[in-house]
Amino acid sequence: MSSVPQPPRTYNQNHAPRKYTPGKRRVSIYWTWSYPWEANRDSTELDNRFSTMTEVRRVAWPAYEGTEWDEMHFLQGIAGTLELFHRSTLAFQSVVGDVTGHSVAVFQRIDQAGYKLPIDERILADTDTLMVFGLDHLLSEQEAASGEIEAVREWLQREGTCLLLGPHHDVGFTEDLKQRQLEYTHHGDALVPRQQRFGQYTRSMMKALGVPVMNQFGLRPAIVKGTSQIAPLTINKDLDKLGLVNGVTTFNFHPHLPHYALTTDDTKSVHVLTRQPIDLDRPHPFTQAGNTEFNSFIWMPPNARRAGNILLADSTIFTTLFGGVESLETFWKNLATMPLSSGMPAKKTQAVA
Repeated sequence: MSSVPQPPRTYNQNHAPRKYTPGKRRVSIYWTWSYPWEANRDSTELDNRFSTMTEVRRVAWPAYEGTEWDEMHFLQGIAGTLELFHRSTLAFQSVVGDVTGHSVAVFQRIDQAGYKLPIDERILADTDTLMVFGLDHLLSEQEAASGEIEAVREWLQREGTCLLLGPHHDVGFTEDLKQRQLEYTHHGDALVPRQQRFGQYTRSMMKALGVPVMNQFGLRPAIVKGTSQIAPLTINKDLDKLGLVNGVTTFNFHPHLPHYALTTDDTKSVHVLTRQPIDLDRPHPFTQAGNTEFNSFIWMPPNARRAGNILLADSTIFTTLFGGVESLETFWKNLATMPLSSGMPAKKTQAVA
């Protein structure tokens, strides 16, 4: 841990609404999981659960052998691993806070204290960019309720809003055990079981909002030969009307990223802005079918029914668990400085002092 004193931290308090500031975007993160459900999973189950801290320590040794990670200072079991995800977005929150002048609000569907918070006006009223991180296991049966869907639809009527959906990987969806093993050896992460399926909440939200995308597989990015650096993105700059990938060459390396497969042929409503080359030295059913890249960043521009933008990008792109590069910080800043409407937002969606 850094020797520089950290800012004081608060916990388990009510959210303090952020005032609207012209041209300054207010960003919120929404973790779709039930923290208790995930933390209480039986660690003897092989599949569809997060790692325990014991497993993390064993695989990442000696990264977590300092006293700051022992039972006196840090949660053990699966709960500790969930907290690693929370800690991993602190750099993103810092960058965005510096750029916008607003702190990044962080919400959970069901938090450590057992409070359930659906997406509604309490979240949306002072949010311009909502990042929905789909790290709920399918088995936990998290679904977007009709009231949440209607709230998001109404919120997307406000000009300048941006909904970023981040369904995570879907590893080992098949009943074919040989394919599960092939997928496992492809990504090479000992902390990911042969089956780990994520994103029911985001999938239900995408279906309701007409987002023609499905998260598939967990694919290992290629690296630049002779280095440990992730291979550059293939970028469709002509489609990037918002400049979201200006100055961006790579995201961060993560060994099992989802392919955002399009389920429509309508190329006007949905644009694939970036594709990531795949590690072809490690066999996978997706590459055996002839694919060499996967869709990693998607933009759905406003249309006649929606004033806001919809983006799709994996949640790990906004974390530091898997390293970070200057290009990634540029991407974060581009997202934080997306243009807002020229006028004030509607009163019912404007944060109150």
